[in-house]
Amino acid sequence: MKYLPAPIIQFIQNNPGLRSARLLLRFLTVMALLVTIYGMLFRVIMVWEGREYSWLTGFYWTLTTMSTLGLGDITFTSDMGRFFTMLVLLSGIVFLMALLPFAFIQFFLTPWMQAKAAPRTLPEGTSGHIILINYDPLTISLIRKLKEYKRPYVLLVSDLSEALRLYDLGIKVLLGLLDDPQTYRQVRVENATLVVATASDVINTKVAFTVREVSEDVPIIATADDPDSADILKLAGCSRVLQIVEKMGQFFARRIHGSDTLAHVIGKVDQLLIAESNTAGTPMVGKTLRECKLRELVGVNVVGIWERGQFKIAEPETRINAGTVLVLAGSQDQLDKYTELFFIHYVYHLSDAPVIIIGGGRVGRASARTLKDREINYCIVEKAPQNISDKGKYVFGNAADLEVLKKAGIMKAPSVVITTHDDDINIYLSIYCRRLRPEIQIISRATNEKNISTLHRAGADFVMSFTSMGVNTILNHLKHSNILMVLEGLDVFNLNVPDSLVGKKIVETSFRQETGCSIIGVRHDNTLQINPDPNLSLPAEAEIILIGSKAAEKKFLKLYGNP
Repeated sequence: MKYLPAPIIQFIQNNPGLRSARLLLRFLTVMALLVTIYGMLFRVIMVWEGREYSWLTGFYWTLTTMSTLGLGDITFTSDMGRFFTMLVLLSGIVFLMALLPFAFIQFFLTPWMQAKAAPRTLPEGTSGHIILINYDPLTISLIRKLKEYKRPYVLLVSDLSEALRLYDLGIKVLLGLLDDPQTYRQVRVENATLVVATASDVINTKVAFTVREVSEDVPIIATADDPDSADILKLAGCSRVLQIVEKMGQFFARRIHGSDTLAHVIGKVDQLLIAESNTAGTPMVGKTLRECKLRELVGVNVVGIWERGQFKIAEPETRINAGTVLVLAGSQDQLDKYTELFFIHYVYHLSDAPVIIIGGGRVGRASARTLKDREINYCIVEKAPQNISDKGKYVFGNAADLEVLKKAGIMKAPSVVITTHDDDINIYLSIYCRRLRPEIQIISRATNEKNISTLHRAGADFVMSFTSMGVNTILNHLKHSNILMVLEGLDVFNLNVPDSLVGKKIVETSFRQETGCSIIGVRHDNTLQINPDPNLSLPAEAEIILIGSKAAEKKFLKLYGNP
């Protein structure tokens, strides 16, 4: 019962609680009036029978009769008295045994349990937590990642029924109005690590403005659907505005065959760059990594390969196919040498046909802008007339229609980018395009993470989900975060050299075979060694930088400790 006072206060303070209190007060008033009337009638009938009792005895008899206790020490002898007794008894059954328990449950117990399940304040001293605004697919994925990395969070919800539903799902919620400064005081926003607003642009602006009334220092990250909202959100107080749609469009465009470079940087840790490279059209196709001698020729380290969405550890005997994408680690100078070595072969095999973008929505238009900046020809297939702005770059029609795709140039296009927000349609189109052109490069958007593997099986070479991009961008900007997502399903993370590896040479360790992670850097004495020599002994108090798939990362953290 030590939690009882706070829920009672919350019950009294909120509007539904006041309404319930008034109803309960009316019920108790009726009960008191009924007991008083019955007590008076008891005395009148007893006098009529020739007996006299005090007022206290009258109330005593009424309560014992209404509660069905019926002690029997005071009884009527006349039929009128017995009829009155039955009336009081029936009234007691209705009021005390039916309505009173219902009123107690409805007007007190239920609000008290709701207040306990959906609290309105965090304990004093709470700090280091992440405050989430809005429950959507992006937030669902973010909560899953925060739990995985043991980062404390709380989700603000303004509707009580929704808060209770999320509480039942195991989500840590706090009930409060999003535009009330008191809500953010109760959620201890001044001690929070981050505020993440993923609602509409208008609500995000209101949240940022309200948070800034309470705390001027807490970082605020907000998503923006409309590019014009970015400046307004920053003026409202956001530390960073995520335009995920624009970023996704750039992601798609950078992975198109036909770039002015072979190595596309997808992640950076100090001077260490993580890049990916399409091998189609290069002399590497058909050879093993040992035969390519990339480390000896240019100094880059092949840490893994992508084959239709599957990340595999790079082994010396790994054979490169036309659809293989290399994941490289190295310095900018090493990546430039890599491009210089193979670019002339690559350009020779490039097609002048336009890249096909299916879907002229925000992601499709963002992809087109990036391709235009890189001087790569493109054609957008769009079935909504209102989305067509430049008729010279658009083909009007349904992408499921073969004639529409042929008009767009599907039979010669080097790549197709599928950007619709319907995963079922994207899966269908991936299968369709793969059957039409087995050799074409297919890049697809996924709205839900669960459909990523299905899209890969359907034939997509690259898949990026809207939620994953947003979640990992947020995680990458968390203060003290040591996890960097460089591609869907591929993380770079760092941690101190585990005690079991101190003093061992990299070549002597077996964690690469055990976990699938590769060391791509060692930081010691403020010096970063990129692609360290396999014969390097791992010093104590050093930091290692590793790369691996999500599964490999989990294995490593399980064996050697969570950063």
